[in-house]
Amino acid sequence: MITTTAPPIQTLVRKDKSDEALVTEWRELPELVQEVAAIWPQRHSFYTERDHYNPLIFTESLRQALALLSHRVHSIPLGHRLGWEQITSWILPSALHVQSSAQKVTLLVSHPSITRRRMGSVYLVSRIDAVSNGRRIGGAEVRYSAHPPAIYDRLRGPYASAKDAFSKAIRLTAPVAPALVGRSDTRNVVLTPIDQPLTWQLRVDTSHSVLFDHPHDHVPGMVLLEAAAQAAQATQPTPVAATRFETLFLRYVEFDQPCLVTAEPTGSTVQVTITQAGNPVFTAAVTTEPWSAGGEVGSPAAVGCDVVGWVDGVGGGEEA
Repeated sequence: MITTTAPPIQTLVRKDKSDEALVTEWRELPELVQEVAAIWPQRHSFYTERDHYNPLIFTESLRQALALLSHRVHSIPLGHRLGWEQITSWILPSALHVQSSAQKVTLLVSHPSITRRRMGSVYLVSRIDAVSNGRRIGGAEVRYSAHPPAIYDRLRGPYASAKDAFSKAIRLTAPVAPALVGRSDTRNVVLTPIDQPLTWQLRVDTSHSVLFDHPHDHVPGMVLLEAAAQAAQATQPTPVAATRFETLFLRYVEFDQPCLVTAEPTGSTVQVTITQAGNPVFTAAVTTEPWSAGGEVGSPAAVGCDVVGWVDGVGGGEEA
C-alpha cells in the first residue's frame, strides 16, 4: 500500500483530529481505479449506536476517500474547497452490525468524468464500490466540485469566513426525544420539534466534536444527511436503517437562519426536503429497511439500486 505521511492523513481527508480519520491508506489499480482502505471502529461517539453502525459511516468514508484522491491523484490543491452536488448511495444493513473487531472496508473508486474550468474550478463524477470480507456491501455515485479560494469566496460573498459564520450561528435549539430518531445520545440529535406534522427545525450544534471537527462557513452536508436519516426514522414505528440515499445539494445552508426539515413517507421511501428562507436547499429520497437481530436484511436488489461501473469487484468505469 502507498501510505500518506506528509501532510498527515487527517489533513488530506479534511479532518483536524487524527482519530476522526477513517481512511488509512490507498493504492493505484489498473484502469484508472484507486483502492482506498477505511477502518470502521467498534465504538464511536457518533457512528456507532448500540450494536450497529450509523449508515452514514459509509458516506463519511467515501467523503474522506474522495478528499484524499482529489489531492493525491487529481492534483487539486489543498486550498480548494470541495462541495457535494449530488449523491446516490446504498449500503447493506447486514454490513452495519458491529463485529468483534474493527471492520476494514475497501473502497474501489473511479472517476468517469472530470471537467476542469479555466479559472481553476474542477467538476468531478466518482463511482465507489465498497467491499468487506470479500463481499460487496455498498456503492455510490457522487457528483462534486472543487473551487479555488478566489472563486469560492466570490460564491460565498459575506458568508465566506468560517470564523464569522460560526459566530453568527443561531442559538442551539432543543432536541426531539433521541429514541424517536434512532439515537441514544441527545448530543447526536439534529432535529428540533415544532408544532407542524412531520416537520422539524434543523438542530445545528457547532460544538459537536464529530460533525464540526473544525469550523465551517456553512452547515456541512453530513449534517443534512443525518437530518434526512433522522426524519425518515421519525416517520417509522420501529427502528429502521437508512439503506439508500438519493440526494441533491441545492444551496449552501447558512448558520444564521433556521431551517425546516419536512418528511413525506411513501412506503419504505421517505422524501425529505430542507428549506431555508423559503427556498429548498437540500432534498433526499431515503429508503429504509427494518433492523434485524443480526442476519441478512437487504441486498442490492432489495434496496432497488444499481451496481454501476464494476464487474466482479474490479473497476471498469468508462471515461465520459
